[in-house]
Amino acid sequence: MLIGHAAKVLDRNTAGGGNMLTAGKMACIATERWLGERSSNDPGAVSLSGIIGPSSATASALAAPTPASAAHGLTGRETLFGIVLPFSGTRKKTGRERHGPEADRRRRDKCQQSLRQNVIMTELEFSSPRPRGAFAMSFRLSMFFVGALLASEANAAGSSTEVVRDLAGRVGPIIGSAQVCRDIERSRVQVIVDKFQSVIREASSQDTDRADLQRTFERNIADGRNVVSFGKIDCKTAERQFSDLERSLGLGGTGLSGVIGPSSAAAATAPTAPLPPPATPASTAHGVTDNEIKFGIVGPFSGAARELGRQMKLGIDAAFSRANEAGGVNGRQLRLVAADDGYEPTRTLDAMKNLWDKEQVFGFIGNVGTPTAAVAIPYALEKKALFFGAFTGANILRSDPPDRYVFNYRASYAEETDAVVRYLIKLRHLQPRQIAVLAQQDAYGDAGFAGVSKAFRALGVDDSAILRLGYKRNTVEVDEAISELKLQKTAVRAVVMVATYRAAAKFIERTRDLFPGMIYSNVSFVGSTQLADELMMLGPRFASGVIVTQVVPAVAGYSSAVLEYKTALNKFFPGEASDYVSLEGFVAASVLIDALKKTGPQLEAEKLIDTLENTRNLDMGLGASLSYGRAEHQASHKVWGTTIDDKGKYQSLELE
Repeated sequence: MLIGHAAKVLDRNTAGGGNMLTAGKMACIATERWLGERSSNDPGAVSLSGIIGPSSATASALAAPTPASAAHGLTGRETLFGIVLPFSGTRKKTGRERHGPEADRRRRDKCQQSLRQNVIMTELEFSSPRPRGAFAMSFRLSMFFVGALLASEANAAGSSTEVVRDLAGRVGPIIGSAQVCRDIERSRVQVIVDKFQSVIREASSQDTDRADLQRTFERNIADGRNVVSFGKIDCKTAERQFSDLERSLGLGGTGLSGVIGPSSAAAATAPTAPLPPPATPASTAHGVTDNEIKFGIVGPFSGAARELGRQMKLGIDAAFSRANEAGGVNGRQLRLVAADDGYEPTRTLDAMKNLWDKEQVFGFIGNVGTPTAAVAIPYALEKKALFFGAFTGANILRSDPPDRYVFNYRASYAEETDAVVRYLIKLRHLQPRQIAVLAQQDAYGDAGFAGVSKAFRALGVDDSAILRLGYKRNTVEVDEAISELKLQKTAVRAVVMVATYRAAAKFIERTRDLFPGMIYSNVSFVGSTQLADELMMLGPRFASGVIVTQVVPAVAGYSSAVLEYKTALNKFFPGEASDYVSLEGFVAASVLIDALKKTGPQLEAEKLIDTLENTRNLDMGLGASLSYGRAEHQASHKVWGTTIDDKGKYQSLELE
């Protein structure tokens, strides 16, 4: 038999200690009401208001006589809360040991400890039959305690810090997964984020404790985003969990402000009723509805290069979220759907087909990789689907004349390698024969090596004798390349790497001591942040002086584009650090959003292509204007130089 556990919340002047629901100056008496047959035979016998306690703003009013209320579960003197547990059958100890007389006595003595016990208790699975109206899963029971804490801003210090830390591990992943899903309104997520951050401030008296709790909260949010991004749960599950969290707070999907009320300033300026959104003309385009434009991204969300895919998607999502918050594009919200190909071309075609046929995307943005693009582009061209802003500088995306449906934001690998070769020869005064290339053994490596060869020819140097070293894709097998490097009669003083971050880091680790003074450079696809992190784990001497060419400005800078990117990242994905890859995704998506707006509400692929081809001198705050044309489908030709310092940070490097 299941019983209900009711907690009677009294005014804050009531004598007694803390409450397992609220802390600080608030006081309460926990009472148990045996529902017995009433719970199973008549679910409406006990009226429950919900599972949310008073905020500090409303607590001060509780000392005064309470007016009568017709709300469910509210009387003139009490607010009833309920919890359903097994107090009989094989799992009866789960309920009685922590909710019987002994637990009641312990609660009066150690309120905060009891709260932690109950939060942990809710992780147990229940096997007893559930009456009609009972909570359906243990997840919702844990939300009972989450709701109780979030609803009160007055929390005791000390042990409450650990309580908040525990709850951050439960609330954070739910918020993170909700942030990734475009169907969940940003405003709904933000009110809970703000409220939990308020709880953090109240629960921690020391700045160090507060910062530690904030980092814990942000890490858990990031974990939640990864769960959805990597396909461990879908957005339907994320929506259900987030809605459960909202209901546990008494929000019902309306936002926390519906419970605690708007501030006086906000109330004074708020409209009396929301205005209906303007009607959006219907579109028959693939992937476009009256309310949404859906795009797809295919990239490595698993495997050795997974961070490249995650960061590219993150930047695009930040730009989309920024546009959606401002009302979308011509009345439509933007949505990004990801498919994982693990950076393996054999998986790319299925991923593309899934996005086009099943997910019904309008086009593709931010696809990651050159060998995978070799498979994806023919499919996109066959479907006459936009293939925009891919994370690759290979020439297969830069046909002459351009493929109508393929548009690039970034400079090419040829332009990146040309810039670094000129730097090594003209500014570092190396001889061409002293420069070698470490290139991945696939289309990506071929594209980078071709860029070095072209740079040599442009300088009037024979490119036939360039030493090419290699390794297999999705591996860090660089031993053969190192052995070949050792055999060279002419001392090699610089290696231009066309690699991913783990292979590049392994090569530097194995050769740093063998070739003192070696200059290492990488193209932007390497994954700048990840490379620096890998090298700093080896030690500052491995990182210091490593060059990476970039196709976006320095993320540590203060250009308009970078500041807009950081603002969006902090707002929609708190806890995520700035990164060159996600900045590229943000910029590419922003260029696309500009073209979508100019195309107008009657969106069609052909009209969007025409708009893009007529884009001239677009100023995104990058320090260089962007343009497209019928004969030019690459917006930027700018290459920035950076080098890693002994602290693992990127500093600007003049390449000319």
